Order: sequence, then C-alpha cells, then structure tokens
Amino acid sequence: MKTQLLLQFLLNGLIVGTLYGMVAMAFVLIYKASKIVNFAQGEFLLVGAWTCWWLLAQFNLPFYVGFLIVMVVMTLLGLLIQVVILRPLIGQPIISVIMVTIGLSVFMQAMMKWIFGTDPKSFKPIFDRKTVEIAGMNFETVYIMSAVLAVISMASFAYLFKATKIGLAMRATAFNQQVASSLGVSVKRIFAVSWAISAVVSGVAGIVVGAVNGVSAGLSSFGLKVFPAVILGGFDSIVGAVVGGILIGVLENLAEFVDGQYLQWGNLYSIAPFYVLVLVLMIKPYGLFGTRDIERV
Repeated sequence: MKTQLLLQFLLNGLIVGTLYGMVAMAFVLIYKASKIVNFAQGEFLLVGAWTCWWLLAQFNLPFYVGFLIVMVVMTLLGLLIQVVILRPLIGQPIISVIMVTIGLSVFMQAMMKWIFGTDPKSFKPIFDRKTVEIAGMNFETVYIMSAVLAVISMASFAYLFKATKIGLAMRATAFNQQVASSLGVSVKRIFAVSWAISAVVSGVAGIVVGAVNGVSAGLSSFGLKVFPAVILGGFDSIVGAVVGGILIGVLENLAEFVDGQYLQWGNLYSIAPFYVLVLVLMIKPYGLFGTRDIERV
C-alpha cells in the first residue's frame, strides 16, 4: 500500500516538476539573453491565468480558444515590457534593471487585484472526465493536461533554440552580445523575442496551475518557488532549468510522503528542496549544468 502511495507521490512530483521546469526555462531564457533576473516572472503566470479565466467566464469561450488568445496577449505583453520599459535601460547598471523588474512585479500584482479582486476563482470544468486511471492510480485529467502541455512547450522551445535562425541568434547573443552584434544580429530584437517567449511560457504555466488549483493572487508566488530549480540546474542552462524543475518537484513530493508517513514534522515539503539546494551548491557552486565562470584579477 505504501509502495503504491509512494509511486503516486513520485508521479505527481514529476508532473509538478515539469511545470517548474517550464517556468525555470523562462527565467533562464531572459537571463541568458540579457543577464537580467526577472523578478516579475510569477506575475506573468498570474496575468495569463486571470486572462484565461476571464475569457472563459465572461464570454463562455471554449478552453482552447481562450488558451490561444492568452498566448497572443502574453506575447504582446512581453514585447511591450521589453520595448517600452526595459529597452531605455540598456547600458545601465544591472541592479537598476533588476529593481525595475521588482517594481513591475508589485505593479502587475496590484493591477490584477484591482481588476479581478482578491477572492480565489475556479476555472469551469475543462474535461468531461475529471480523473484518468493509469496503472491502477487515479490522476486528475487537468494534471495529465499540464504534463502534456509542459512537454510540448519544452520540445517546441528546444526546436526553436536549436534548429531555427532566431534560435541561433539567441544562442549567439547569450554567448557574447558584442560579437553577435558585430555579426549582424539585432541584440535589441533578440531581447524583445526573449521576453515575449518567456511571457508566453509563463502564461501557459499560469493557465495550467490555475486550472488545477484555481486562480488567486497567491499564484504569483509560483515564480519565486521555481527559484531553487533555476539555481540548482544552473542560471545559464536551459537543460539545467528543466532538470532542476523536475528534481525540485519530485523532491517536494517525496518529502511530503516521508513526512506524512514517518516523520510527522509538518513542513518538510517546503524546506527539503532548499536543503538539497544548499548541499548541491556546496559541491557545484554553479549548479548542476551551469557554466563555470573563472575571473582573473
């Protein structure tokens, strides 16, 4: 019985970990392109989730139509933020840009509360069947949908990054902005594309998390919750972001199982990933897949 329960927790951790990996991937994309840590990443999730909920509740649209509209909205939002707010700050100290992203986080959070209120809202049922049985275990259909969407998003991003011209330009910009510019790459355009893709990926993750847990202001904390995954995998590694997200998701659920069945501490679920993060960074300070940066003084 405990073996089956453990397997259920591990599979749930794998599903949640794919969502962590999606958001972590969005973090890393912006950091690789511009060396900026975007503290408003969680608010992108919130905007995506609230927008989709509003479209479905107000206009009674099918879920897939609302989903596609949100992708367009998030693309425009990412472009708008980069072009209007962040582009004038190119060349300024990084700390100034980071403070702007913190300000964006506060502004977007307040705007969502003003528009939609503070009461949690639930998505209307997306599927006729609420649960699906796999290997004798029941999973909510929206959980399966979340895993499928996460895998599709990761595969699409991998293809974009590895097999397209814009992906090649993004990799060149991430490697060295000055060299990329000298080779004819528009660094400003790459920055804008990076923010647009990051916003779309986060918006999709927000829809999925909102469909599973409901939409509320607390959803934005998901962005900060992903931080350990980003650091664990390595701030400049897309693969590391995905692996780190999956590891954190599995660790959380494994800790919840151990705590519930044996230790009865009550908070191991929340703190276990951070303990593992500290241990890993003591051995590999740049994360599991991060690039070792050697500076000579």
